[in-house]
Amino acid sequence: MKNKLVYLQVKDHSVSGEEFQLIENKTFGFLETFPQPSQVALPEYYKTEDYISHTDSKRNLFEKAYHFVRNISLKRKLKLINSFSTNEKNLLDVGCGTGDFLQTAQQNNWIVSGIEPNQNARKISNLKTNNSVFDIEQLLKFNSQSFDVITLWHVLEHLPNLENQLSTFKRLLKSNGTLIIAVPNYKSYDALYYKSFWAAFDVPRHLWHFSEDSISKLVSKQNMRVEKTLPMKFDSYYVSLLSEKYKNGVSNIFNAVRVGWLSNFKAKRSGEYSSLIYIVKNC
Repeated sequence: MKNKLVYLQVKDHSVSGEEFQLIENKTFGFLETFPQPSQVALPEYYKTEDYISHTDSKRNLFEKAYHFVRNISLKRKLKLINSFSTNEKNLLDVGCGTGDFLQTAQQNNWIVSGIEPNQNARKISNLKTNNSVFDIEQLLKFNSQSFDVITLWHVLEHLPNLENQLSTFKRLLKSNGTLIIAVPNYKSYDALYYKSFWAAFDVPRHLWHFSEDSISKLVSKQNMRVEKTLPMKFDSYYVSLLSEKYKNGVSNIFNAVRVGWLSNFKAKRSGEYSSLIYIVKNC
């Protein structure tokens, strides 16, 4: 901790109630969760029925909103990867959850593979994709230059050893392949508004917290570049809705919509949307 600047004190609102610090990384510009649980202990922080990407349930307003937005997002994600497709159309989705994106891609003539560490989510996704989803150890077993597109939809923030992970993705991409990374943006208006209650901090499951500059610096070290950034406009509303619950104990839908709209409105000029999609290419 010596000589490290604390950006914010935050709490695990959804599972443990424990407190963590966000530490500024001077080299790359992202924030690090401190202390980070060991890789043995970390899965315990995912053991909740409320961890939505590991379940298909629709029990409450948050889950229904999530699935509604997800259905819209699936079409947009498919359109995006189709813009980078080649004749073979090989896709790897890392952290594929319950497999809906892979299923959509597979139904549209993509040859799909997925990585999902959570056993229950992996079982669900394999039922949807004809057993195309594997545990994380499979990443090291794929042949080099196997994939035209690799996607990480809100996954990079969960992965340890960032530089090693990015090096692996670069190895697995074909020379003209595309790496698509979607992550929350801690410089967005909704993040600055909710501060320690911002749901997208999601400590300690999120080990890292990114800005646009930090992603560019990370991939450039792997001799890659951010070719384009795209907004995820729905995220500001969903994150604000959950942040309201963390902050006030109840969901103030009207204020969540107000903050979500303001975040997108301000981002039209600043570019600082609640979440951003980075289109990454080899240099």
